[in-house]
Amino acid sequence: MRFLIHTKIPTEAGNLMLQDPNLLSKLQTYISKVKAEATYFFEEEGDRVAAFIVDIPRASEIPGLIEPLFSGMGARVELHPVMSFDDLKNGVPQAVVEANSYRTKE
Repeated sequence: MRFLIHTKIPTEAGNLMLQDPNLLSKLQTYISKVKAEATYFFEEEGDRVAAFIVDIPRASEIPGLIEPLFSGMGARVELHPVMSFDDLKNGVPQAVVEANSYRTKE
């Protein structure tokens, strides 16, 4: 299943990371290791954010994917399942059936 790994790096931890001359190679190693389909970097509420789109087929893989972000970056991490537009198109018909099954009939 495809997930967004939302990694929020507090300012102080980010400032320390920037002092590491190997920062970019470490990020590249992580991106390669998790086989990120896409990676984005941006600011949110004054903190640095890295967002990775990854495929996680088994829940048992989650600790290995996110622990480097906790311990290596001092980040706050959130996982969110995400869909492509094609996934949404395939899922909406069943969602309509399910929603209608809970509606009261008048």
